[in-house]
Amino acid sequence: LMMLLRASRRASKRGLNRGFAVSAAQAATGMGGRRKMSALELISKRRRGERITMVTAYDYPSALHCDLAGIDVVLVGDSCGMVELGYENTQPVTMDEMLHHAKAVCRGAKHPLVVADLPFGAYEISPEQAQEAAYRFVKEAGADCVKMEGGRIRAKTAKKVVDGGVAVMGHIGLTPQHISVLGGFRAQGRTAKKARELLDDALALEDAGCFAIVIECVPPQVGKAITEALEIPTIGIGAGPGTTGQVLVYHDMLGMTTHPHYKAFTPKFCKKFADLGDSIREGLESFKHEVESGGFPSLDNHSPYKMTKSEEDLFMKMLETDADERRVIHDSKAKKLKETDEYDVLNLYGGGYVTPDKSQEE
Repeated sequence: LMMLLRASRRASKRGLNRGFAVSAAQAATGMGGRRKMSALELISKRRRGERITMVTAYDYPSALHCDLAGIDVVLVGDSCGMVELGYENTQPVTMDEMLHHAKAVCRGAKHPLVVADLPFGAYEISPEQAQEAAYRFVKEAGADCVKMEGGRIRAKTAKKVVDGGVAVMGHIGLTPQHISVLGGFRAQGRTAKKARELLDDALALEDAGCFAIVIECVPPQVGKAITEALEIPTIGIGAGPGTTGQVLVYHDMLGMTTHPHYKAFTPKFCKKFADLGDSIREGLESFKHEVESGGFPSLDNHSPYKMTKSEEDLFMKMLETDADERRVIHDSKAKKLKETDEYDVLNLYGGGYVTPDKSQEE
């Protein structure tokens, strides 16, 4: 760790720990002078007393938004299983699914540090398994580093991955991948003994070479004590204001999903900084209404592709040549489809179809 800190100081003085990554779009939006974030720079920010921002991202658009907002760290979290893939928890998420999302995020996040979650079952068997998974994230997806859940029990694994050349972010407190053992999504460190165990976990991960640690769902005094005991940054999520930085799930903080089932599982510690879900729903409802009423698309504003009058006349003549034949074929198909509809209405397929309103049939 001391070697890492000294390297960070030297890199900071030389200005080499963040490289330039400028595109035409970034230059146009004022992002051209921003440098790429690194694990070493995060340690330097902690030493300077600066706060760190981290947000999850699971695809190119969300990663691009985080980049343009100046977010320090983008986490490709296995929480994508719940907010993107519809799983009940993070345990079903596979390595291939995580790689798919990480690749998209890395295309959009050019300046933030990109951290990829090692999914459940991809690193617990052995340190070698974890190292192989970490290499895949770096080589195949382009991630900068990986995150793994667990305290002292993961110290040996973290050291193996770090020694192999991949930076590791630790994760203690509530570890969602281990809900089978924890008994659900429960706060951690609420007794003196459990709080002390979390502190020992954090120290073990720091000694193993982790450059930062996520602390999730603990009392604020516990998050503060752990932060003060470490030389590396801590990123809190439901851990109070005393950590070096904060992380929230993209969909939660922006209020992107408004379904009642989803709201029941939104963490109590999460603050909504926007209500995009309502705006998205309203936009979709407006689209549905305008299409059904014939308001969209309009000939004047949304039909830009034109045909010359001469070509239009020629096209109409072509249609006249086989109009009778096409009408016979059309009527035959319409009859078959009508018969199919009648089977559906009579519920002969057992599909539970609802009989259409009589006025609609007329």
